[in-house]
Amino acid sequence: MSLPPRDLRRRQLIGAAAATFFLSVSRIGFASSSQIVAVRVWPSSTYTRVTIEASEAIRYKHFSLAEPNRLVIDLEGVQLTGILQDINKQIQSADPFIQTARAGQFNSNTVRLVLDLRNEVKPQIFSLQPIGEYRHRLVVDLYPASGQQDDPLLALLQDYNKGQLNEQAPLGSKGRTDMNRIITVVIDPGHGGEDPGAVGPSGVYEKDVVLRISRQLKKLIDSEKNMKAHLTRDEDVFIPLGVRVAKARKLGADLFISIHADAVANRTANGSSVFALSENGATSSMARLLAKSQNDADLIGGVKISGKDRYLAHTLFDLTQTATINDSLKLGKSVLGKMGNLNRLHKSQVEQAGFAVLKAPDIPSILVETAFISNYEEEKKLVSPAFQQQMAEAIMSGVRQYFAQGAVLARI
Repeated sequence: MSLPPRDLRRRQLIGAAAATFFLSVSRIGFASSSQIVAVRVWPSSTYTRVTIEASEAIRYKHFSLAEPNRLVIDLEGVQLTGILQDINKQIQSADPFIQTARAGQFNSNTVRLVLDLRNEVKPQIFSLQPIGEYRHRLVVDLYPASGQQDDPLLALLQDYNKGQLNEQAPLGSKGRTDMNRIITVVIDPGHGGEDPGAVGPSGVYEKDVVLRISRQLKKLIDSEKNMKAHLTRDEDVFIPLGVRVAKARKLGADLFISIHADAVANRTANGSSVFALSENGATSSMARLLAKSQNDADLIGGVKISGKDRYLAHTLFDLTQTATINDSLKLGKSVLGKMGNLNRLHKSQVEQAGFAVLKAPDIPSILVETAFISNYEEEKKLVSPAFQQQMAEAIMSGVRQYFAQGAVLARI
């Protein structure tokens, strides 16, 4: 049966209005929902991190329960998926903070995540904006609630997240090397935890190979009768750049050596490099880009506080910093020369740029790019235990030469 023209027109208008209404509701619902794309758990002796990655920023509420200890996090605008349901599969038996984890649909618009804890914790929960390959992330850091500070790094991490690092730490006076006292070297394996660093063609992570090289270097330094080495991390854990520098200063380090494995889009690029801090901009476009990528580690790994570099900013152009940079260049030249006996050098001189991790005002500091992990052949070298040992030996040889040439040290 056909309708009169007026009734047909009315039905068309009603249908169009209804379609517009439902489309509007659908759009509103989509905008307010967040699809979980990944959940990752990073346990360490210092703290455990849980990251929840989503298509949109996650709205959340959280509270703690006792007897037994639990942390409850309500994820709003989220629907339960297999990714969240399987979170307990990521909890390791050796995790010192989380015993088990589970998730369930609390109501039509909320997923409740429950972390069953081994002990009371101090949780820090914050959001990170998308960067690189990561989308929106909700970060849950679990620190021990106990006042015991057995690990000095733990205190630094806590102070850093509270924005309470000592900005007025006294600078040491310089003096000739006293071979009768222990020389302290802090070795910094780059990246870690949520921040994998560069990734090689076969999927090798920079954070893993540089940790192995750093451990080998520590053994060599510790075998010297008048030297002692410390690692900024000896686990797969994220450590903020400022905390790495702060730990070196707290330990009274005489040298700071950050170990990395370079990567660029051009997979034919190869060779080893050494970098020092610059007061006046980067010495090359590559050095500038590399410094930016390394400084983005805090954005990738995630730091709660803003103004993360304020601890070091006021010292950058200090006269002490200038003298320290000169010492860093001498150290870098010695190390670069020895590395040239093992691997091709990408550049024949020490380059400079504004690396945040090299900004200790009173500690000669260098960043060593051991090889290009983005290069097929050099990636194979980097995963070789023999090459890792040889690279550590080359760096150690450069350190010995630096001291043999009459290096100056900060007196403690």
